[in-house]
Amino acid sequence: MTGPVRAPARLPGRPRSVPDYTAADSARRALRTLSTAVTVLTVGGGRPHGTTVSAVVALSRLPLLLGLCLRPTSTFTERLGETPLFSVNVLGAAQEPVARHFADPERPDGAAQFTGLAWTPDPLTGAPLLAACVAHLACSVVSRHRVGDHDLVVAEVVGGASAGGDPLVGFATRLHRGLRRTDDPDPWE
Repeated sequence: MTGPVRAPARLPGRPRSVPDYTAADSARRALRTLSTAVTVLTVGGGRPHGTTVSAVVALSRLPLLLGLCLRPTSTFTERLGETPLFSVNVLGAAQEPVARHFADPERPDGAAQFTGLAWTPDPLTGAPLLAACVAHLACSVVSRHRVGDHDLVVAEVVGGASAGGDPLVGFATRLHRGLRRTDDPDPWE
């Protein structure tokens, strides 16, 4: 594409001003308005580890794939190099302290970071499954790709269960408890 970028034609009911899409700070603020489930990713083995992540997305239904965006230098990313198996713990609305714990860079390493938390090993991955989550997914890494300053990890979902309940949601750099439901049918079914 060459030439200047033109503003879109004015649509009825739309304001006349066009946002400045070229400002990086403005674009970052806009990205923060994407709401996401808050999860704790876990790996098992001799050195179990967990980390809070909100960048988890469903990629495909057949095969059942999800994507994770991780810092390449994180301990979790390092551990995925040692084992392709991990679990996704989708946190419930009351689990904000759990999210903050696994986001704290000063938390203990290894099994000590799970002290005081109720969990059981995932029968498929061996990774910790945290109690009171709205869902758990057992996953196996399919591929990893460097995308900008993060690694995109594509993983196959090999098992999972939903316990129901309201999720903990990340929106606009804050944590929110639950969702307001509508009566609309599920558009993904």
